[in-house]
Amino acid sequence: MGSKVFCGIDWAERHHDVAVVDEQGKLVAKRRITDDLAGFTELVELLADAGDSATDPIPVAIETPRGLLVAALRSSGRRVYAINPMAVARYRERLTVSRKKSDHADAMVLANILRTDAHLHRALPRDSELVQAVAVLARAHQDATWRRTRASNELRSLLREFYPVFLEAFGGRKGNLTSADARAVLVIAPTPAAAAKLSRARIAAALRRGGRQRGIDDLADELLEALRRPQLHHPPLVENAMGTQALALLATLNVECASVDQLAEAAGEAFRQHPDHAIVTSIPGLADVTGARVLAEIGDDRDRFADARALKAYAGSAPVTRASGRSISVTHRRVKNDRLAAVGYVWAFVAATHAEPAKQHYQRRRDQGDRHAAALRHLFNRMLGQLHHCLQTGQPYDPVKAFVPVGQGSLTAAA
Repeated sequence: MGSKVFCGIDWAERHHDVAVVDEQGKLVAKRRITDDLAGFTELVELLADAGDSATDPIPVAIETPRGLLVAALRSSGRRVYAINPMAVARYRERLTVSRKKSDHADAMVLANILRTDAHLHRALPRDSELVQAVAVLARAHQDATWRRTRASNELRSLLREFYPVFLEAFGGRKGNLTSADARAVLVIAPTPAAAAKLSRARIAAALRRGGRQRGIDDLADELLEALRRPQLHHPPLVENAMGTQALALLATLNVECASVDQLAEAAGEAFRQHPDHAIVTSIPGLADVTGARVLAEIGDDRDRFADARALKAYAGSAPVTRASGRSISVTHRRVKNDRLAAVGYVWAFVAATHAEPAKQHYQRRRDQGDRHAAALRHLFNRMLGQLHHCLQTGQPYDPVKAFVPVGQGSLTAAA
Protein backbone atom coordinates (compact mmCIF):
# COMPACT_ATOMS: atom_id res chain seq x y z
CA MET A 1 0.00 0.00 0.00
CA GLY A 2 1.54 3.25 -1.15
CA SER A 3 -0.39 5.60 1.13
CA LYS A 4 1.36 6.98 4.22
CA VAL A 5 -1.88 8.20 5.80
CA PHE A 6 -4.80 6.08 6.98
CA CYS A 7 -8.39 6.94 7.88
CA GLY A 8 -10.74 5.24 10.32
CA ILE A 9 -14.45 6.03 10.62
CA ASP A 10 -16.54 4.98 13.61
CA TRP A 11 -19.98 4.67 12.06
CA ALA A 12 -23.20 5.63 13.84
CA GLU A 13 -26.76 6.26 12.72
CA ARG A 14 -26.69 10.05 12.93
CA HIS A 15 -23.01 10.97 12.96
CA HIS A 16 -19.57 9.50 12.30
CA ASP A 17 -16.26 10.04 14.07
CA VAL A 18 -13.27 10.33 11.73
CA ALA A 19 -9.60 9.87 12.66
CA VAL A 20 -6.61 10.17 10.31
CA VAL A 21 -3.20 8.84 11.38
CA ASP A 22 0.22 8.81 9.72
CA GLU A 23 2.56 5.81 9.30
CA GLN A 24 3.90 6.24 12.87
CA GLY A 25 0.36 6.17 14.31
CA LYS A 26 0.34 9.88 15.12
CA LEU A 27 -3.04 11.58 14.88
CA VAL A 28 -3.13 13.88 11.86
CA ALA A 29 -6.75 15.01 12.03
CA LYS A 30 -10.03 14.14 13.70
CA ARG A 31 -13.59 15.30 13.28
CA ARG A 32 -17.20 14.35 13.86
CA ILE A 33 -19.30 14.58 10.70
CA THR A 34 -23.03 14.29 10.08
CA ASP A 35 -24.62 11.51 8.06
CA ASP A 36 -25.57 13.63 5.04
CA LEU A 37 -24.09 15.33 2.00
CA ALA A 38 -22.64 18.14 4.09
CA GLY A 39 -20.89 15.60 6.31
CA PHE A 40 -19.43 13.75 3.34
CA THR A 41 -18.19 17.02 1.84
CA GLU A 42 -16.52 17.80 5.14
CA LEU A 43 -14.90 14.35 5.12
CA VAL A 44 -13.54 14.85 1.59
CA GLU A 45 -12.06 18.21 2.58
CA LEU A 46 -10.49 16.65 5.68
CA LEU A 47 -8.88 13.89 3.61
CA ALA A 48 -7.66 16.41 1.03
CA ASP A 49 -5.96 18.45 3.75
CA ALA A 50 -4.30 15.21 4.95
CA GLY A 51 -2.77 14.54 1.53
CA ASP A 52 -5.52 12.74 -0.35
CA SER A 53 -5.14 12.70 -4.14
CA ALA A 54 -6.63 10.97 -7.18
CA THR A 55 -3.41 9.01 -7.77
CA ASP A 56 -2.94 7.99 -4.13
CA PRO A 57 -6.30 8.08 -2.30
CA ILE A 58 -6.28 7.57 1.45
CA PRO A 59 -7.70 4.13 2.38
CA VAL A 60 -10.61 4.05 4.81
CA ALA A 61 -11.58 1.49 7.45
CA ILE A 62 -15.19 1.37 8.66
CA GLU A 63 -17.29 -1.18 10.54
CA THR A 64 -20.03 -1.62 7.93
CA PRO A 65 -19.98 -2.60 4.24
CA ARG A 66 -23.21 -0.81 3.31
CA GLY A 67 -24.93 2.55 3.49
CA LEU A 68 -24.72 5.85 1.63
CA LEU A 69 -21.41 6.85 3.22
CA VAL A 70 -19.75 3.61 2.12
CA ALA A 71 -21.27 3.89 -1.37
CA ALA A 72 -19.94 7.44 -1.74
CA LEU A 73 -16.47 6.41 -0.53
CA ARG A 74 -16.36 3.48 -2.96
CA SER A 75 -17.44 5.66 -5.88
CA SER A 76 -14.49 7.95 -5.17
CA GLY A 77 -12.14 5.13 -6.19
CA ARG A 78 -10.47 4.59 -2.83
CA ARG A 79 -10.03 1.27 -1.06
CA VAL A 80 -12.64 0.80 1.65
CA TYR A 81 -12.12 -1.88 4.31
CA ALA A 82 -15.18 -3.15 6.19
CA ILE A 83 -13.76 -4.40 9.50
CA ASN A 84 -15.89 -6.74 11.58
CA PRO A 85 -16.89 -5.05 14.88
CA MET A 86 -15.73 -8.14 16.80
CA ALA A 87 -12.29 -7.80 15.24
CA VAL A 88 -12.23 -4.11 16.18
CA ALA A 89 -13.03 -5.05 19.77
CA ARG A 90 -10.06 -7.46 19.83
CA TYR A 91 -7.77 -4.76 18.42
CA ARG A 92 -9.04 -2.33 21.06
CA GLU A 93 -7.93 -4.72 23.80
CA ARG A 94 -4.37 -4.54 22.47
CA LEU A 95 -4.26 -0.83 23.29
CA THR A 96 -5.87 -0.69 26.71
CA VAL A 97 -6.62 -3.01 29.62
CA SER A 98 -9.13 -0.69 31.28
CA ARG A 99 -11.78 -1.43 28.62
CA LYS A 100 -12.44 2.25 28.13
CA LYS A 101 -14.27 3.09 24.93
CA SER A 102 -15.21 6.16 22.95
CA ASP A 103 -16.23 6.89 19.37
CA HIS A 104 -13.01 8.79 18.69
CA ALA A 105 -10.92 5.97 20.16
CA ASP A 106 -12.69 3.45 17.93
CA ALA A 107 -11.97 5.61 14.88
CA MET A 108 -8.31 5.64 15.92
CA VAL A 109 -8.33 1.85 16.29
CA LEU A 110 -9.78 1.46 12.78
CA ALA A 111 -7.15 3.77 11.28
CA ASN A 112 -4.36 1.87 13.06
CA ILE A 113 -5.71 -1.45 11.81
CA LEU A 114 -4.98 -0.26 8.27
CA ARG A 115 -1.63 1.15 9.32
CA THR A 116 -0.39 -2.14 10.77
CA ASP A 117 -2.49 -4.97 9.32
CA ALA A 118 -4.07 -3.81 6.06
CA HIS A 119 -2.53 -6.82 4.31
CA LEU A 120 -4.54 -9.13 6.55
CA HIS A 121 -7.90 -7.57 5.67
CA ARG A 122 -9.85 -7.62 2.41
CA ALA A 123 -11.01 -4.36 0.87
CA LEU A 124 -14.55 -4.15 -0.44
CA PRO A 125 -14.62 -5.56 -3.98
CA ARG A 126 -14.66 -3.26 -6.97
CA ASP A 127 -17.88 -4.63 -8.35
CA SER A 128 -19.66 -3.09 -11.30
CA GLU A 129 -22.80 -1.03 -10.82
CA LEU A 130 -24.86 -3.73 -12.53
CA VAL A 131 -23.73 -6.51 -10.22
CA GLN A 132 -24.43 -4.28 -7.21
CA ALA A 133 -27.98 -3.83 -8.52
CA VAL A 134 -28.27 -7.60 -9.00
CA ALA A 135 -27.10 -8.06 -5.41
CA VAL A 136 -29.79 -5.74 -4.07
CA LEU A 137 -32.56 -7.56 -5.92
CA ALA A 138 -31.24 -11.09 -5.33
CA ARG A 139 -30.82 -10.52 -1.59
CA ALA A 140 -34.26 -8.93 -1.39
CA HIS A 141 -35.71 -11.98 -3.15
CA GLN A 142 -33.92 -14.30 -0.74
CA ASP A 143 -35.22 -12.32 2.24
CA ALA A 144 -38.74 -12.43 0.81
CA THR A 145 -38.43 -16.19 0.33
CA TRP A 146 -37.39 -16.63 3.95
CA ARG A 147 -40.29 -14.42 5.10
CA ARG A 148 -42.69 -16.44 2.95
CA THR A 149 -41.46 -19.65 4.57
CA ARG A 150 -41.90 -18.10 8.01
CA ALA A 151 -45.45 -16.95 7.19
CA SER A 152 -46.32 -20.36 5.73
CA ASN A 153 -45.03 -22.13 8.83
CA GLU A 154 -47.05 -19.85 11.11
CA LEU A 155 -50.21 -20.53 9.12
CA ARG A 156 -49.53 -24.26 9.05
CA SER A 157 -49.00 -24.31 12.81
CA LEU A 158 -52.37 -22.62 13.35
CA LEU A 159 -54.25 -24.86 10.89
CA ARG A 160 -52.76 -27.89 12.59
CA GLU A 161 -54.50 -26.77 15.78
CA PHE A 162 -58.05 -26.60 14.39
CA TYR A 163 -58.16 -27.45 10.66
CA PRO A 164 -56.06 -30.57 9.90
CA VAL A 165 -58.22 -31.65 6.95
CA PHE A 166 -57.14 -28.54 5.05
CA LEU A 167 -53.48 -29.45 5.55
CA GLU A 168 -54.19 -32.99 4.37
CA ALA A 169 -56.01 -31.70 1.29
CA PHE A 170 -52.99 -29.69 0.12
CA GLY A 171 -50.16 -31.55 1.87
CA GLY A 172 -48.96 -33.53 -1.13
CA ARG A 173 -49.37 -30.78 -3.71
CA LYS A 174 -46.69 -28.53 -5.13
CA GLY A 175 -46.18 -25.44 -3.02
CA ASN A 176 -48.39 -26.70 -0.20
CA LEU A 177 -49.85 -23.63 1.57
CA THR A 178 -47.89 -21.20 -0.60
CA SER A 179 -49.65 -22.42 -3.77
CA ALA A 180 -52.23 -20.14 -5.31
CA ASP A 181 -54.81 -22.94 -5.11
CA ALA A 182 -54.48 -23.38 -1.35
CA ARG A 183 -54.58 -19.66 -0.66
CA ALA A 184 -57.62 -19.15 -2.89
CA VAL A 185 -59.60 -21.96 -1.24
CA LEU A 186 -58.69 -20.88 2.30
CA VAL A 187 -60.27 -17.48 1.63
CA ILE A 188 -63.70 -19.05 1.10
CA ALA A 189 -63.26 -21.80 3.71
CA PRO A 190 -61.29 -20.43 6.70
CA THR A 191 -62.89 -22.91 9.12
CA PRO A 192 -64.03 -26.57 8.98
CA ALA A 193 -67.64 -25.41 9.37
CA ALA A 194 -67.29 -23.15 6.32
CA ALA A 195 -65.65 -25.96 4.36
CA ALA A 196 -68.59 -28.28 5.06
CA LYS A 197 -70.93 -25.80 3.31
CA LEU A 198 -68.79 -25.47 0.17
CA SER A 199 -70.12 -26.49 -3.21
CA ARG A 200 -68.13 -27.77 -6.14
CA ALA A 201 -68.94 -24.62 -8.11
CA ARG A 202 -67.61 -22.31 -5.38
CA ILE A 203 -64.35 -24.23 -5.16
CA ALA A 204 -63.94 -24.15 -8.95
CA ALA A 205 -64.58 -20.40 -8.99
CA ALA A 206 -61.99 -19.86 -6.25
CA LEU A 207 -59.43 -21.91 -8.19
CA ARG A 208 -60.04 -19.76 -11.27
CA ARG A 209 -59.57 -16.59 -9.22
CA GLY A 210 -56.30 -18.04 -7.97
CA GLY A 211 -55.05 -18.36 -11.53
CA ARG A 212 -55.59 -22.05 -12.31
CA GLN A 213 -56.54 -22.73 -15.93
CA ARG A 214 -56.44 -26.52 -16.32
CA GLY A 215 -57.94 -29.46 -14.50
CA ILE A 216 -60.21 -27.20 -12.46
CA ASP A 217 -63.24 -29.49 -12.26
CA ASP A 218 -61.26 -32.60 -11.30
CA LEU A 219 -59.33 -30.70 -8.63
CA ALA A 220 -62.55 -29.16 -7.30
CA ASP A 221 -64.03 -32.65 -6.87
CA GLU A 222 -60.92 -33.86 -5.01
CA LEU A 223 -60.85 -30.85 -2.70
CA LEU A 224 -64.58 -31.05 -2.00
CA GLU A 225 -64.21 -34.65 -0.88
CA ALA A 226 -61.07 -33.91 1.16
CA LEU A 227 -62.49 -30.88 2.98
CA ARG A 228 -65.69 -32.68 3.95
CA ARG A 229 -63.90 -35.48 5.77
CA PRO A 230 -64.93 -35.80 9.44
CA GLN A 231 -62.61 -34.19 12.00
CA LEU A 232 -62.62 -33.01 15.60
CA HIS A 233 -63.90 -29.48 16.27
CA HIS A 234 -63.32 -26.68 18.74
CA PRO A 235 -66.40 -24.93 20.16
CA PRO A 236 -67.99 -22.76 17.40
CA LEU A 237 -66.90 -19.40 18.83
CA VAL A 238 -63.32 -20.61 19.29
CA GLU A 239 -63.24 -22.10 15.79
CA ASN A 240 -64.50 -18.85 14.25
CA ALA A 241 -61.86 -16.89 16.17
CA MET A 242 -59.16 -19.20 14.84
CA GLY A 243 -60.55 -18.78 11.33
CA THR A 244 -60.22 -15.03 11.67
CA GLN A 245 -56.63 -15.46 12.80
CA ALA A 246 -55.97 -17.76 9.84
CA LEU A 247 -57.25 -15.12 7.41
CA ALA A 248 -54.95 -12.54 8.99
CA LEU A 249 -51.95 -14.87 8.58
CA LEU A 250 -53.10 -15.63 5.04
CA ALA A 251 -53.01 -11.93 4.19
CA THR A 252 -49.38 -11.78 5.28
CA LEU A 253 -48.59 -14.91 3.27
CA ASN A 254 -50.24 -13.43 0.17
CA VAL A 255 -48.07 -10.33 0.42
CA GLU A 256 -44.88 -12.38 0.77
CA CYS A 257 -45.80 -14.66 -2.13
CA ALA A 258 -46.38 -11.62 -4.34
CA SER A 259 -43.07 -10.13 -3.20
CA VAL A 260 -41.20 -13.33 -4.05
CA ASP A 261 -42.66 -13.41 -7.56
CA GLN A 262 -42.03 -9.71 -8.20
CA LEU A 263 -38.46 -9.74 -6.92
CA ALA A 264 -37.64 -12.98 -8.74
CA GLU A 265 -38.66 -11.39 -12.02
CA ALA A 266 -36.69 -8.21 -11.31
CA ALA A 267 -33.56 -10.09 -10.18
CA GLY A 268 -33.69 -12.39 -13.21
CA GLU A 269 -34.11 -9.47 -15.60
CA ALA A 270 -31.12 -7.62 -14.14
CA PHE A 271 -29.02 -10.79 -14.07
CA ARG A 272 -29.70 -11.52 -17.75
CA GLN A 273 -28.10 -8.19 -18.64
CA HIS A 274 -24.79 -9.12 -16.98
CA PRO A 275 -21.94 -10.45 -19.15
CA ASP A 276 -21.40 -13.38 -16.76
CA HIS A 277 -24.98 -14.64 -17.18
CA ALA A 278 -24.13 -17.15 -19.91
CA ILE A 279 -21.22 -18.65 -17.96
CA VAL A 280 -23.04 -18.84 -14.61
CA THR A 281 -26.18 -20.42 -16.05
CA SER A 282 -24.13 -22.97 -17.99
CA ILE A 283 -23.34 -24.62 -14.63
CA PRO A 284 -25.85 -27.39 -13.77
CA GLY A 285 -28.23 -26.34 -11.01
CA LEU A 286 -27.99 -22.60 -11.67
CA ALA A 287 -30.80 -20.72 -13.42
CA ASP A 288 -31.76 -17.05 -13.45
CA VAL A 289 -32.75 -16.73 -9.79
CA THR A 290 -30.18 -19.02 -8.20
CA GLY A 291 -27.50 -17.74 -10.56
CA ALA A 292 -28.35 -14.17 -9.59
CA ARG A 293 -27.96 -15.10 -5.93
CA VAL A 294 -24.55 -16.65 -6.54
CA LEU A 295 -23.30 -13.72 -8.63
CA ALA A 296 -24.65 -11.28 -6.04
CA GLU A 297 -22.42 -12.77 -3.35
CA ILE A 298 -19.21 -13.37 -5.35
CA GLY A 299 -19.46 -10.22 -7.49
CA ASP A 300 -17.62 -9.58 -10.75
CA ASP A 301 -14.34 -8.26 -9.34
CA ARG A 302 -11.95 -10.91 -10.65
CA ASP A 303 -9.29 -9.96 -8.08
CA ARG A 304 -11.59 -10.36 -5.10
CA PHE A 305 -10.52 -13.95 -4.38
CA ALA A 306 -6.90 -15.02 -4.68
CA ASP A 307 -7.89 -18.50 -5.82
CA ALA A 308 -10.72 -21.02 -5.72
CA ARG A 309 -9.80 -22.05 -2.16
CA ALA A 310 -10.45 -18.51 -0.93
CA LEU A 311 -13.88 -18.51 -2.58
CA LYS A 312 -14.71 -21.90 -1.06
CA ALA A 313 -13.73 -20.67 2.41
CA TYR A 314 -15.89 -17.58 1.90
CA ALA A 315 -18.86 -19.78 0.95
CA GLY A 316 -18.32 -22.13 3.89
CA SER A 317 -18.08 -25.21 1.67
CA ALA A 318 -14.41 -25.89 2.48
CA PRO A 319 -13.82 -27.72 5.77
CA VAL A 320 -11.87 -26.30 8.71
CA THR A 321 -8.92 -28.22 10.16
CA ARG A 322 -8.04 -27.67 13.81
CA ALA A 323 -4.77 -29.25 14.93
CA SER A 324 -3.12 -29.02 18.33
CA GLY A 325 -0.51 -31.56 19.32
CA ARG A 326 -1.92 -35.00 18.63
CA SER A 327 -5.47 -33.72 18.30
CA ILE A 328 -6.74 -33.12 14.76
CA SER A 329 -10.34 -32.41 13.84
CA VAL A 330 -11.88 -31.57 10.47
CA THR A 331 -15.30 -29.92 10.65
CA HIS A 332 -17.52 -27.85 8.38
CA ARG A 333 -17.04 -24.10 8.42
CA ARG A 334 -19.48 -22.06 10.49
CA VAL A 335 -18.13 -18.56 9.81
CA LYS A 336 -19.15 -17.96 6.20
CA ASN A 337 -21.37 -16.03 3.85
CA ASP A 338 -24.73 -17.42 4.93
CA ARG A 339 -26.52 -16.28 1.80
CA LEU A 340 -24.04 -18.00 -0.51
CA ALA A 341 -24.15 -21.14 1.62
CA ALA A 342 -27.96 -21.16 1.49
CA VAL A 343 -28.15 -20.92 -2.29
CA GLY A 344 -25.28 -23.41 -2.52
CA TYR A 345 -27.43 -26.09 -0.88
CA VAL A 346 -30.19 -25.50 -3.45
CA TRP A 347 -27.64 -25.40 -6.27
CA ALA A 348 -26.05 -28.71 -5.26
CA PHE A 349 -29.41 -30.40 -4.68
CA VAL A 350 -30.72 -29.47 -8.13
CA ALA A 351 -27.44 -30.46 -9.79
CA ALA A 352 -27.37 -33.82 -8.01
CA THR A 353 -30.94 -34.45 -9.13
CA HIS A 354 -30.74 -33.45 -12.81
CA ALA A 355 -27.06 -33.59 -13.90
CA GLU A 356 -25.64 -37.10 -14.26
CA PRO A 357 -21.95 -36.28 -13.46
CA ALA A 358 -22.98 -34.32 -10.37
CA LYS A 359 -25.36 -37.11 -9.37
CA GLN A 360 -22.55 -39.66 -9.63
CA HIS A 361 -20.24 -37.47 -7.55
CA TYR A 362 -22.93 -37.11 -4.88
CA GLN A 363 -23.53 -40.86 -4.83
CA ARG A 364 -19.80 -41.57 -4.45
CA ARG A 365 -19.71 -39.34 -1.39
CA ARG A 366 -22.71 -41.16 0.07
CA ASP A 367 -21.06 -44.51 -0.61
CA GLN A 368 -17.98 -43.26 1.26
CA GLY A 369 -20.07 -42.60 4.35
CA ASP A 370 -21.14 -38.95 3.97
CA ARG A 371 -24.62 -38.06 5.09
CA HIS A 372 -26.93 -36.14 2.75
CA ALA A 373 -25.94 -32.63 3.89
CA ALA A 374 -22.22 -33.43 3.89
CA ALA A 375 -22.39 -34.95 0.40
CA LEU A 376 -24.24 -31.91 -0.93
CA ARG A 377 -21.73 -29.60 0.73
CA HIS A 378 -18.87 -31.50 -0.91
CA LEU A 379 -20.60 -31.27 -4.29
CA PHE A 380 -21.16 -27.54 -3.78
CA ASN A 381 -17.49 -27.17 -2.92
CA ARG A 382 -16.50 -28.98 -6.10
CA MET A 383 -18.83 -27.01 -8.37
CA LEU A 384 -17.90 -23.70 -6.78
CA GLY A 385 -14.31 -24.35 -7.82
CA GLN A 386 -15.53 -25.10 -11.33
CA LEU A 387 -17.49 -21.86 -11.43
CA HIS A 388 -14.44 -19.90 -10.27
CA HIS A 389 -12.34 -21.44 -13.05
CA CYS A 390 -14.99 -20.73 -15.71
CA LEU A 391 -15.33 -17.10 -14.66
CA GLN A 392 -11.58 -16.54 -14.51
CA THR A 393 -11.01 -18.07 -17.95
CA GLY A 394 -14.22 -16.81 -19.58
CA GLN A 395 -15.32 -20.25 -20.75
CA PRO A 396 -18.65 -22.02 -20.19
CA TYR A 397 -19.05 -25.18 -18.14
CA ASP A 398 -17.84 -28.42 -19.70
CA PRO A 399 -18.92 -31.60 -17.83
CA VAL A 400 -16.10 -33.63 -19.38
CA LYS A 401 -13.47 -31.33 -17.86
CA ALA A 402 -15.43 -30.66 -14.69
CA PHE A 403 -15.97 -34.27 -13.63
CA VAL A 404 -13.10 -36.37 -14.85
CA PRO A 405 -13.84 -40.10 -14.55
CA VAL A 406 -12.24 -41.74 -11.53
CA GLY A 407 -8.73 -42.96 -12.32
CA GLN A 408 -8.10 -40.54 -15.19
CA GLY A 409 -6.56 -37.70 -13.18
CA SER A 410 -8.00 -34.22 -12.79
CA LEU A 411 -8.03 -30.91 -14.58
CA THR A 412 -7.93 -27.38 -13.31
CA ALA A 413 -11.66 -26.98 -13.82
CA ALA A 414 -12.30 -29.91 -11.49
CA ALA A 415 -10.51 -28.23 -8.57
